[in-house]
Amino acid sequence: MTTSTSVPAYAAPAAKAPLQRTTVPRRPVGEFDVLIDIKYAGICHSDIHQATDGWGEGIFPMVPGHEIAGVVAEVGPGVTKHAVGDHVGVGCFVDSCRECEYCLQGLEQYCTQGNVGTYNALDKNGEPTYGGYSTQIVVDENYTLRIPDSLPLDVAAPLLCAGITLYSPLRHWKAGPGKKVAIVGLGGLGHMGVKIANALGAEVTVLSQSLRKKDDGLRLGASDYHATSDPATFETLAGRFDLIVSTVSAPLDMDAYLRLLKTDGAFVNVGAPEEPNSLSMFSLIGGRKTLAGSMIGGIAETQEMLDFCAEHGLGAEIEVIRAEQVNEAYERVLASDVRYRFVIDASTI
Repeated sequence: MTTSTSVPAYAAPAAKAPLQRTTVPRRPVGEFDVLIDIKYAGICHSDIHQATDGWGEGIFPMVPGHEIAGVVAEVGPGVTKHAVGDHVGVGCFVDSCRECEYCLQGLEQYCTQGNVGTYNALDKNGEPTYGGYSTQIVVDENYTLRIPDSLPLDVAAPLLCAGITLYSPLRHWKAGPGKKVAIVGLGGLGHMGVKIANALGAEVTVLSQSLRKKDDGLRLGASDYHATSDPATFETLAGRFDLIVSTVSAPLDMDAYLRLLKTDGAFVNVGAPEEPNSLSMFSLIGGRKTLAGSMIGGIAETQEMLDFCAEHGLGAEIEVIRAEQVNEAYERVLASDVRYRFVIDASTI
């Protein structure tokens, strides 16, 4: 692709508007760029937040999608990391400053100048970025991930956000043998948290609003499952966990959840509710507890996660849909009616 071109895509023309088929521009393949034929794109709850201006004013038309799996169709003359025919993925960002202390540490997700989002962002030329609900994308080779051949592309796509969003805090807070880990919420993020924490060797408990997904939670690797709608849960589990990772997008009773931690335990939030939360500082002081957050992972850690998932045979639990079903899929995500990630078949775009 030596000149810029337009490719088919599904976009939200305005905030809260239904997504519709359209075309969006893709830049020419530069010296260090990779042109990817997108095969599958996962639907993340954050796509809905952004398409509805839930996290602030967006850039429209907006093509969501930052869980992208595909095949390299063309590479620039300077590319050394990928070749035509390779299976590759793109996650939540496609560039960063590359110079700050965090970029130099491989923590590009915390770039001090702000990384360039895969969609709903402006690139270094001031042009809007468009995400994975499209047939092709052009990405710098340094922000393109290698998907191991043993990982099917459809189940690999959600790993580029859901997988790394859970892998990063589980690794950082040292989930592993001898550690008791709770995952709050068994959805697109949470189900990968259960799988990864179990593969790391931790003892995993699911904390969900009800018991309706209990069989799934145990099948995915949890050894215990409790309903948070039952007040007795918080009495029964008091002081049990070394680490709690919350994946939910709604405010929680933080004081109640912090009581579930052991001394020196950590509660880590990876969900992003649109409303603020509150807590009593005494919930932290008593037990030297940590309240923390975590956001996706850097490029090197994302590659580590993909390799780990391939080694342990971990992929997302998915429902593949056609592109014209995307608006229905959004409604079903909001209704928690998916087990556990919708993935768009890009050939239907």
